[in-house]
Amino acid sequence: MKLIIQIPCYNEAETLEIALNDLPKKIEGIDDIEVLIINDGSKDNTVEVAKNWGVNYVVDFKRNKGLAKGFMAGIDACLRNGADIIVNTDADNQYNGADIEKLVRPILDGKSDIVIGERPISETEHFSPLKKKLQKFGSWVVRKASKSDIPDAPSGFRAYSRDAALKLNVANEYTYTLETIVQAGRNKIAMTSVPIRTNSELRPSRLFSSMFGYVKKSMLTIFRAFMMYKPLMFFTILGSVMFALGAIIGIRFLIFLAQGAGSGHIQSLILASTLLLIGFQTFVIGLQADLISANRKILEDIQYRVRKMDYDKDEK
Repeated sequence: MKLIIQIPCYNEAETLEIALNDLPKKIEGIDDIEVLIINDGSKDNTVEVAKNWGVNYVVDFKRNKGLAKGFMAGIDACLRNGADIIVNTDADNQYNGADIEKLVRPILDGKSDIVIGERPISETEHFSPLKKKLQKFGSWVVRKASKSDIPDAPSGFRAYSRDAALKLNVANEYTYTLETIVQAGRNKIAMTSVPIRTNSELRPSRLFSSMFGYVKKSMLTIFRAFMMYKPLMFFTILGSVMFALGAIIGIRFLIFLAQGAGSGHIQSLILASTLLLIGFQTFVIGLQADLISANRKILEDIQYRVRKMDYDKDEK
């Protein structure tokens, strides 16, 4: 059983060695523990620090591509190098390395395919009160969209079984954390969370420049993922709102017409007709999107099988 710990890095020369030293050397049930870093276009000596420490693999980008692309490139490299379990952690030593054993245990026991570390958000001192509330609200939205019970959706401290990693797809370029939970929940992949510990902050987060930017990008990611995996429900709800508004305005016009005052409310008739038509067209779009979604599921199954053959071939 091989575990590969992957660490996305962008100008992490000052903190990377601290994070690497915190990683476990042995875990019961794991035969080999290896380390991979994704150098996301770093301009400092991140790669040199990693190689001097003795990491096993380096995925090297010549320019910064973002967390989502770096994560998927790391998953690809881990699978090609025979990982049975993949753990993702941060280069700023945010997460306690000893808790990696907690992450992999449900996978080793055959109880789950994805395990996400639940941070003690309320007790984390370097999180502002606003950030704590937004983290909890964002996790609640993801739980609703994914039909899961994951309490800390933005957590990047997580473990994947080989089978779950083969099924991963990330469409957005911002972050993988939210979309992969919605995807796993909607595809009924076994997923759970475990409480983990965090360390003191070594540097500010680089994922977003402002709280507003974080909220905006996170909501767009959740919105897009929900629309991708539940298109008929999304467009039916949207179309129903338009249709209902049109029907209400249309009934209002008919009341005025019955009272002999219809000629003064022609605008209401036009608006009602327009809303009814938009509502119906939105529902039709939902049907088309649902058919596309069905084809996407078939393509995902084909992709899974092709990936499995490809990575298994590399192992041999």
